[in-house]
Amino acid sequence: MPPADHRMRGLTLINACSMEGAPLALSRLKGASIETTLVVSTAEISDLTKNLAQSTLQEAYELIDTVEAIPAVIENLMDQPTAPPSLYIDLEGVKLSRQGSISILQIHVAPQNKSYLIDIHILGSKAFNTAGKLDHTLRSVLQSESIPKVFFDVRNDSDALFSHFQISLAGIVDLQVMEYATRTFRKRFVNGLSKCMENDLDLSYSQKLECQRVKEEGVKLFAPEKGGTYEVFNKRPLSDAIGLYCVQDVRWLPALYQTYLRKVSSTMSAKIARATLDRVKESQSPFYVGHAEPSDITPCMRALNGRDWSANAASWTTRTSSAPIMNVKGHGGS
Repeated sequence: MPPADHRMRGLTLINACSMEGAPLALSRLKGASIETTLVVSTAEISDLTKNLAQSTLQEAYELIDTVEAIPAVIENLMDQPTAPPSLYIDLEGVKLSRQGSISILQIHVAPQNKSYLIDIHILGSKAFNTAGKLDHTLRSVLQSESIPKVFFDVRNDSDALFSHFQISLAGIVDLQVMEYATRTFRKRFVNGLSKCMENDLDLSYSQKLECQRVKEEGVKLFAPEKGGTYEVFNKRPLSDAIGLYCVQDVRWLPALYQTYLRKVSSTMSAKIARATLDRVKESQSPFYVGHAEPSDITPCMRALNGRDWSANAASWTTRTSSAPIMNVKGHGGS
């Protein structure tokens, strides 16, 4: 099947700008509880969220599924400031790992509140190797130490990129590591994205409803236990429900970054940078196994349990020298 024309896909999103300084964003909320004094039926909730969606801001993501569209994306990415990080990234695929495949690469450009969905299923290696001005490519952006890129649990994403396209990520910020380091209670396991959303962002009732709706509609299409299939990420044209599911995974990340950054000192930032670099190295190891069950924390993670959490801004990249490989297996982000 020939690739579809490059286009803007309009999606209706809840305006999440009610949080001070936070960009419009949606996220995965797994089992999120919505506290309310209203007693409503499931049908009434569905009607309410549809009405809310129709009455709020029209937002768009840009689907990149032609080689001709890539140079403009690269140019835009290269033009973004690096402090704080501008690029927030996630991947979706069929059993995303060295054993599976990559379907979509999502990039949220925070200063522009703009999201790209890059169709790796259609473009393959051309998505990473097509050059823009000055011969920059998506590969060179992902491998650049000087361009910070924020992920939530980078391990399986890094595994898939390294195994299938020989991309060695650099300049990585891992929000899961940041969250773990800044927790004030006993830490045995890392948290998934849904739990971080519930615990650390002050979402309004309408935002929670919309996040829950988007989550449920996506899960219904890809989760086998719900009658779906992960192959839906490779079905073209990409459905709006899956597109929106992909977008919401990255749009909350800037707000989480700011939340955790406020809790971190310069000393702690160096430890987190080392732990993040270890995660990237771990994911490239021949012995790495993605999608494993959680395990007890390692000595490397225990090093993040210090109490020097004064609120100083810090540089979050993986250029720090290496430390012992960390093998904590996180809860799923979905």
